[in-house]
Amino acid sequence: MNVDSWVIEAHIFTKVNDELKFLIMKRSETEVYPGVWQMVSGTIDGDEKAYETALREIKEEADLEPDEFYIVPFVNSFYSARWNKVCMIPVFAGYVENPNVKISNEHSEFKWVDMDEALKMLAWEGQRTSVKLINEYFSEKNNILQFSRIK
Repeated sequence: MNVDSWVIEAHIFTKVNDELKFLIMKRSETEVYPGVWQMVSGTIDGDEKAYETALREIKEEADLEPDEFYIVPFVNSFYSARWNKVCMIPVFAGYVENPNVKISNEHSEFKWVDMDEALKMLAWEGQRTSVKLINEYFSEKNNILQFSRIK
């Protein structure tokens, strides 16, 4: 069995009255995992760097360009029986000051939700862990965590 990385996870957030709000989108019925609420995700193309994929997918799926963009100090993962591989998923966070979302046809609707609502809506534990870390860092500025900013 091999370990590989071909998928990214990108959480978009904004602040409303000093409270973080996360962008959660519902997958269209024609997509894999129909009806599942999720953050931005996508497949790395060719020689693309993971952060480049995240920025491209944010633009494609939500028509947004983050004002600030970070590497989250967490790597999500899953096992693919089809490929007999473990996929390591780099996680990113994008802050948008003026969120004007226009979702692609990959999603049927979107919501801006606080951390507690996001934790209820996201299907996988790793995604919930990412939201908790982002909320902790950007709400409390936990200096133990190291979020690297990508410019």
